[in-house]
Amino acid sequence: MPYFLCRLSTDDGKIVSRSVLAASPSECRRRFESEGLCVLSARRDWRKLNLQMGRGKTMKDRDFIMFNQELQALVKAGYPVLRSLEIISARTRNIFLQEVLRRVEAEIRQGKALSEAFAPFESRFSKIYTAALMAGEQSGNLPDTLGQYIQYARTIARTKSRIRSALIYPTMLLVFSLGLVGVLINFVLPNFSTFYRDFDAQLPFFTVFLIGLSTFVRANWPIWILLAGGVVLGYLQLRRREKSLLWIERNKLKIPLGKLIWIESGVSLYCRTLSLLLQAGIPVLTGLPLAIHAIPNKFLASKAAEIPDHIRNGEALSEAMSKTGFFPQLALDMVRIGETSGNLGGMLREASEVFDERIQSKIDTFVGLIEPIMIIVMGVLVAGMLLAVYMPIFNIIKVAR
Repeated sequence: MPYFLCRLSTDDGKIVSRSVLAASPSECRRRFESEGLCVLSARRDWRKLNLQMGRGKTMKDRDFIMFNQELQALVKAGYPVLRSLEIISARTRNIFLQEVLRRVEAEIRQGKALSEAFAPFESRFSKIYTAALMAGEQSGNLPDTLGQYIQYARTIARTKSRIRSALIYPTMLLVFSLGLVGVLINFVLPNFSTFYRDFDAQLPFFTVFLIGLSTFVRANWPIWILLAGGVVLGYLQLRRREKSLLWIERNKLKIPLGKLIWIESGVSLYCRTLSLLLQAGIPVLTGLPLAIHAIPNKFLASKAAEIPDHIRNGEALSEAMSKTGFFPQLALDMVRIGETSGNLGGMLREASEVFDERIQSKIDTFVGLIEPIMIIVMGVLVAGMLLAVYMPIFNIIKVAR
């Protein structure tokens, strides 16, 4: 969707220029005329072409949360949905979000509901969001439903941020270690190999091995680049195939400690999503596919896909969940209590909070273990490289004496 530069005449006779994102000049005219402004001209704003092409093509979680907060406040204050979207999009800085809101506005002007207008963008905002909007429209309580979704989105964003933060330090250590080894192999060892050759020294096996490795890596560096690119492309191709993706996701669960984190994060997201949908008024069978879709591990999601069928056969939700084989007993007990007490949505939310705390504890444990392990590995690598380089020097000194 392009930008248009519009020259406008205000009520007091002033001429102003405003650049807006719109589908066509006629849409610009309709928008400004609805605000009581006279549109003198509307033409493409080519100055913002680079801005469109280079920035704003992604949207952070906080941008979308802030949009929903503003939408909730305006709708709660009595503003119509269309007018609320116009106000928000006029001051939105993220180009992608602004473009989406303009398209949603156009769909609403044609008579569609807010959930229907957002439906084409489910790949960006998830089906959970559109389902929550639909539930709010059907119940006539859109502001409260938006509030529940905002709380849900904040929790999900906070969990993602925790996991990313936990992985930053180990990743930096790993990259630094690999970079240091690469510098030693490519720049330090070749110089020492020339030095040893001049002295005709007898080298230890480990030093000979590293010098040979260095020579091989330097002589065949284009092959290594192609091989790395082929591995990346092959991995991406495997992820596009459902069977290969399930195989990858299943083997992820064999990683020690990582298995518990993936399972409990999937249980937490499943419970939180289903709780949001139930409290928004969506039936269990309608909300279950969306909740299952929220499980990040596709292998676990495929095992949970049978839950709706068991419920259609007359089983309780807790019984259907137990047949998947990966839900912890604590989650099953809490769901069973929710079914018995008639507060399933509330107990699902409580279960998600319990597992969020357990995930955070396991992430802290993981970080506490990985830091010393990475430091030890890095120290062993560097010490081994230095010994391989300097041990022959000591031998040369002994021979010279």
